[in-house]
Amino acid sequence: MKSNNKIPEKQNKQPGEERLMHPAPEYIKENYRAAGKLEGKKAVITGGDSGIGRAAALHFAKEGADVAIVYYDEDGDARDTQQLIEATGRKCELIKGDVKDAAFCKSAVKQAKKALGGINILVNNAAVQYPKEELEQISENQLDITFKTNIYSYFHFAKAALEYMTEGDCIINTTSVTAYRSSPHLLDYSSTKGAITSFTRSLATNLAEKGIRVNAVAPGPVWTPLIVSSFEEDHIKNFGKDTAFKRAGQPSELGPAYVFLASDDASFITGQVIHVNGGEIING
Repeated sequence: MKSNNKIPEKQNKQPGEERLMHPAPEYIKENYRAAGKLEGKKAVITGGDSGIGRAAALHFAKEGADVAIVYYDEDGDARDTQQLIEATGRKCELIKGDVKDAAFCKSAVKQAKKALGGINILVNNAAVQYPKEELEQISENQLDITFKTNIYSYFHFAKAALEYMTEGDCIINTTSVTAYRSSPHLLDYSSTKGAITSFTRSLATNLAEKGIRVNAVAPGPVWTPLIVSSFEEDHIKNFGKDTAFKRAGQPSELGPAYVFLASDDASFITGQVIHVNGGEIING
């Protein structure tokens, strides 16, 4: 895989790129049976316009939650997600902006609270990655963008959302299998995911007395726009083939994990990570 030092102007992908993926990602299985597990809940999902974020949003809506989607500039993807959610009969607020900006994070949470009438669930999911083969290829600018997007924003959104959250509410962070094993071409990205895992554990014990749960999901290789925009064709062609199932996961296979952690079924679970990675054995 070739690499260069240029950071793309777009943080993730071109607007509407989700629609151009072949094969198209699956967001929710046809046989998924909702049970009202999130009835009346209000959720904020960063990076919710596509991929895993879209899957979580759609599953939440199917379970009865209204959702606010925070996204960067992928207007086409965001509108597609909104239509999918509204088709379930739930409300979907679109909030466009840059999660690297702490002031935006705070205003986005306020907008979501006003639009939805509250916040019960925060899913920190926004992320970028810029593969580089050598440490020397990672510029200070790339390091800054990756950390501000992937971990700083999680702090900012959690801090802002806690103003409106009460006992029984929850935060779910998206970490990664790369936090648990070597990923030599994603040095900065994997570092942020390790930070997210530690942030999840520490915030969980910090908020336990308030009755607010904090957990995480650690995806393995999942077929999302972040993959097709990050890697070159040879890597994409073999993406996920080193899993036990010899394939990449679908966003639809991640959504139920977020539902479980957001629901009362997980009322005695905090500080934990669910590994949805196609069979890779993880310690921790």
